[in-house]
Amino acid sequence: MSEMKILWADDEIELLKPHIIFLESKGYSVNTVNNGVDALDRLKEDDFDLVFLDENMPGLGGLDVLKELKELQPSLPVVMITKNEEEHIMEDAIGSKIEDYLIKPVHPKQMLLTIKRVIDNKRLVTEKVTSNYQQAFREIMMQLMEGPGLEELKSIYKKIVFYELAIQNSDETGMEEVLETQKTEMNREFSKYIRRNYMDFLRERSDDTPVMSHNLMHRKVIPEMKNGKPVFFVLVDNLRFDQWKFLQPMIEELFRVRTEDMYLSILPTTTQYCRNSIFAGMLPSEIEKEFRGKWLNDEDEGGKNQFEELFASELLKRLRIDAKLSYNKILNLQGGKDLVEQIPNLFDNDLNIIVYNFVDALSHARTDFKIVRELAEDEAAYRSLTLSWFEHSPLYDALKKIAEQDATVIITTDHGSVRVNEPVKIIGDRKTTTNLRYKTGKNLSYDEKGVFTVPKPQEAGLPTQHISSRFVFCQENDFFVYPNNLNHYAKYYRDTFQHGGISVEEMLIPFIVLNKK
Repeated sequence: MSEMKILWADDEIELLKPHIIFLESKGYSVNTVNNGVDALDRLKEDDFDLVFLDENMPGLGGLDVLKELKELQPSLPVVMITKNEEEHIMEDAIGSKIEDYLIKPVHPKQMLLTIKRVIDNKRLVTEKVTSNYQQAFREIMMQLMEGPGLEELKSIYKKIVFYELAIQNSDETGMEEVLETQKTEMNREFSKYIRRNYMDFLRERSDDTPVMSHNLMHRKVIPEMKNGKPVFFVLVDNLRFDQWKFLQPMIEELFRVRTEDMYLSILPTTTQYCRNSIFAGMLPSEIEKEFRGKWLNDEDEGGKNQFEELFASELLKRLRIDAKLSYNKILNLQGGKDLVEQIPNLFDNDLNIIVYNFVDALSHARTDFKIVRELAEDEAAYRSLTLSWFEHSPLYDALKKIAEQDATVIITTDHGSVRVNEPVKIIGDRKTTTNLRYKTGKNLSYDEKGVFTVPKPQEAGLPTQHISSRFVFCQENDFFVYPNNLNHYAKYYRDTFQHGGISVEEMLIPFIVLNKK
């Protein structure tokens, strides 16, 4: 650890020599000044990690120095030291974003504890996280080796996300590499699990099978309507579980999290299939049969999600639920602002569906636009960009308004996305789908070993476009490329976020229930 530099400004600094000697014996470099003007001059000349600032200095007082200091270096930690215990002094200092407040006389060990809390906190937390993860690593590996079921895979995923978020701002590059290795193993086991069980889940249709896209409304949303409160069902397109965890602290300022769960999306993990399935309460092949002309296949022209409100309305009728329904799909900033204005009127409804498209657009923009790739160059940056959007979005403003009254809020999504890095060769005709994580069409040629194949789409609840059509899905971090110009496209799409295939990040997705605080 490099030596930490402290600036200490106090008009009685000579009397504090024993404190300075003590701190220097602990490895800190302590620079001293005896007035506010010199303190500001030193801050302009040199870099410091922490400032001890006496509140009651003659001339330029501590609070005045603090104000100018924060204009110079807003993120520099400051600890105010004073003899004055008056409440308004403390409030002024705290309002100026100090890190701590000490009352004279201060003991050297008291100051050491403050330094460790302010400066060393990040390092100490990282060391604790690293130590805990070393133990968790062994437990996770044992679980993965034992062929985990779905609940175990959910638990493993939650643990890995927890440690991933805990270390994302640390310097523990070795730990990040180990986590990436475990994520790869987790996705390998998850892919095996899906290959073994997916078709059975679709056939059995019982409450013992996992909650999936086509039964989400029936098994998770409709029951929430029975408590007599309006339900706001907020579906943020393409929101991964780690992104939810990043947004959670902001949302917990408004609501109490009653339920944090995951459900299993259907394949392909794309908006067209998953979201239509959610609102219709049916698998895609059933939608195509039940709603003639309302389902469009991959090769058909036109929007693929134009009838979600109709599907949801018909689902409520089919379940014989007499409920007042509203549906809002937000595609742009103005639509979001209009939603905020409508919120007070929505409390008269039993179920309010809000579909918010942003994260999916961000994912696609990251692939298509160089500047967005640079802004979200890795998983941590992708999460941070999502948080920054949410913090300034009309969706956050809408949630603030909902929180003012008593309602049940559900936050979920239709599918997630995974960062891809391994190209898999496939050959198809001109009508083969363009999605990088799944392909459907006839006369497909590929290596059976590395993919999940559905030779009879109807058995997986998928429409059959042609007699010989089949669906082929990438697993883990793979993506499909055609052999012609392979190197160019492999390089272009590597490290982009894609969806449509089989991975924990795409298929195990958040389902959150919030209540009024």
